Amino acid sequence: MKTLIFIISSCACVYLLLVLLLYGYQRSFIYFPSPANSGNLPVESFFNQGEQIDVLVHNVGRDSAIIYFAGNAESVAASSPILAKEFAEHTLYAVNYRGYATSSGVPSENALNSDALHIYDSLAGRHLQITVIGRSLGSGVATYLAAQRKIQKMVLITPFDSVLNIARDKFPYFPIALLLKDSYDSVSRVEQIVAKTLVILAEHDQVIAASHSQRLIKAFTKGQVQVRVIAGSGHNDLSNTVEYYRLIKDFL
Repeated sequence: MKTLIFIISSCACVYLLLVLLLYGYQRSFIYFPSPANSGNLPVESFFNQGEQIDVLVHNVGRDSAIIYFAGNAESVAASSPILAKEFAEHTLYAVNYRGYATSSGVPSENALNSDALHIYDSLAGRHLQITVIGRSLGSGVATYLAAQRKIQKMVLITPFDSVLNIARDKFPYFPIALLLKDSYDSVSRVEQIVAKTLVILAEHDQVIAASHSQRLIKAFTKGQVQVRVIAGSGHNDLSNTVEYYRLIKDFL
């Protein structure tokens, strides 16, 4: 009997320790800050809640603009020059999240969403039209912005329904709903979004399960969303294809 009690107590202690570790280190599973930008890249700094958010700006002075919210481990210093070349008729604003590159602060859902609103409001008077593009984690920021502001067009690349649902799948034996700090619940915001939306999916997405993307897609009003799948592509390499840029260009 004592042995059984000892085993149960040990298991409970190990489980509790894992719960505490998961709670304490959860944001290290979500955010992978990119290093400081190298080279002479055009930067505009936005100041919000005492933090400096550095945004890479390309093709200055166009009537139309794109605000780009990147993936959680993406360096916009590497990706934005390619985007700027492909979408030369748009001014491109590629956001370095808090704690990424030279932006100050610590990334969190509330912080990134607040920064997105601040950046959009700062830019609204400069351009006749602003399109929002969100990739992977950035899709969660993009849907928040589109739910809070009247965005005409939005592109979501490898999006998900919510981080909460993804985490539940990955950690089924833990009380994720009680532990999670950043849920990025995009699916709950769809009813507030009026933007025409393009969703681009990778055929072989190793990071976001197809079920999570499909739940988000089904929440949109019929006719509001276009869905395109890039054959043979994965979560991280679908932007290496010609089709990726063609789909976005045709939509814009």
